[in-house]
Amino acid sequence: MTNKKDISNRKDVLLLVRTFYIKIRAHEILGPIFNKVITDWEAHFELLTDFWEAQLFLKRKYHGNPVTAHQDVDKKMDHSITSEHFGLWLNLWFETIDELYEGETAWIAKNRAQKMSTMLFMKIFQHRKND
Repeated sequence: MTNKKDISNRKDVLLLVRTFYIKIRAHEILGPIFNKVITDWEAHFELLTDFWEAQLFLKRKYHGNPVTAHQDVDKKMDHSITSEHFGLWLNLWFETIDELYEGETAWIAKNRAQKMSTMLFMKIFQHRKND
């Protein structure tokens, strides 16, 4: 039996986002992509905390567009983003959640990320035809 708690508030989401992106930034494949595209990490943490808080607790703070954001990243990376990148991202996301939390909301965070990664990659791939 572990004493991990579930993700239950914004503070938990912020810890998840910060811990996760420490790993992303240091990752040999994903790090160079994120470090090239993101210039203000504190603003990115806030944006993604808003996003995940909206996903997990239906808070309506997030006002971005993940599809166009990921399409823009793909364009900046000369259309080199692959499904492997999304798989690596997901593995680190799951690993970070498992290190910090357990419970229904933690499961939902994994499930939503998995569904979103598929959708985002498909939207990137479709967008390349128009570029």
